[in-house]
Order: sequence, then structure tokens, then C-alpha cells
Amino acid sequence: MTVETIDLDAAGVRALNRRLQGREGPVAGRHFIVTNAKGRHALAAGLTERVNVRIRGHVGYYCAGMNRLADVTVEGNAGTGVAENLMSGAVRVTGDASQSAGASGRGGLLVVEGSASARCGITMKGIDIVVGGSIGHMSAFMAQAGRLVVCGDAGAYLGDSIYEAEIFVRGRVESLGADCVEKELSAEDASGLEALLAEAGMDGDAARFRRYGSARQLYNFRIDNAAAY
Repeated sequence: MTVETIDLDAAGVRALNRRLQGREGPVAGRHFIVTNAKGRHALAAGLTERVNVRIRGHVGYYCAGMNRLADVTVEGNAGTGVAENLMSGAVRVTGDASQSAGASGRGGLLVVEGSASARCGITMKGIDIVVGGSIGHMSAFMAQAGRLVVCGDAGAYLGDSIYEAEIFVRGRVESLGADCVEKELSAEDASGLEALLAEAGMDGDAARFRRYGSARQLYNFRIDNAAAY
């Protein structure tokens, strides 16, 4: 296996992304190690090939955003918007993530081994997100599709104005947002959850999780519900 190391102190962010995006030669199937991340923003963004990227150190805003097919691992913490608009592939953060992790994600898998801040999974549209710790307030706001799995606790207003996404929480939920309710955890739900936890490399008994989703009362405007909008 050929591994290419890119030192950001020498190459810079623009050169890194050009290389990972295949603008300077074929990259499909290749493995990259990125050193000296030092909190830089927009690392490994816009990738469209099946590449494996390991970033050593903490990253800034929008790391691994708008990715398709790539497998990106951050060996540290991630700033705002990690894996934003992820389309396929996988992104893993071995530490904690700031706000808006996985925002607008359309597919693929985001794993945060630590905790995630506010607005985790907002407007998610098909992405699967697994958080090993806890998440902050307003997570899964207007989430349309996909699954958000939280092995710890969830902050206030979870799932506010949710559509058809599913939320699974093992710990305590501070409060639910508008139109979000607890639902039955069926055997089929538990089986799917166990498979997702295994894919994410997380230990957990699916039976210990609670499932949340839309009450489907806000799909269309009703004057009786005006105060909830």
C-alpha cells in the first residue's frame, strides 16, 4: 500500500485540497496522511474519489465538507461544520466536534467518538451520524432524513421541526423541540441500530436507546398550531 504524506506547513491548504481532489494526478484508491493540521480550516473538502485520508491533529471549520466516496479520519477535535453536506463515504473524528456537525448531510456516515456541540445534524437529508458522547441544543433541527444516534445525553429542543429523520438517544434528553415525540423502538429499529453502531465501531445495546421522530403535525400550516411555528 502506497501512503503519501502531506505536510501542511510546507504545502498549505489549497495545495492539499487540489491533490486530494485529483487535480494534480489520479488519487482513487490512494492513502494520504496529513500532518501539522494546526486547526486549519476546510481541510479535505470537496473530495469526489475513493481515497483514504488521515489528518493528524485538530482541524478548524468545515473539514471534510461536501465529500463524496472519501474516507476521512481526524485524529483530534473538529471545528464548526465537520462533514457538512456529506454525500457518501465516511468521516470520523476521534475527539470532539463543534457545532453543526454533519449539517445538511445527504448520505454517508459521520462518527464523532467524543461529544458534539449544538445543532448536530441540522437539516440532515440522509446522513447517518453516530456520537459516542453527548450533543448540544437544537440538534437535528428540521432534520429531513437519516439517523442521529447519541450514546450520551442530548441538549434542549432535540428534533425541533423534524421531518422523517430518526433519533436514538441512550442517555437523558433535556427537552424535545416542536413536533418531536418519543416513539416505539421496534425489533426492526433495534436491529438497524445495532448494525449502525457496529459500523461506527461503537459498543452499545440497542435496547437501552430511546427512539424519537416526527409527530407529523407541522407538515402543513394549521391555524390551531400557529404558536408552534
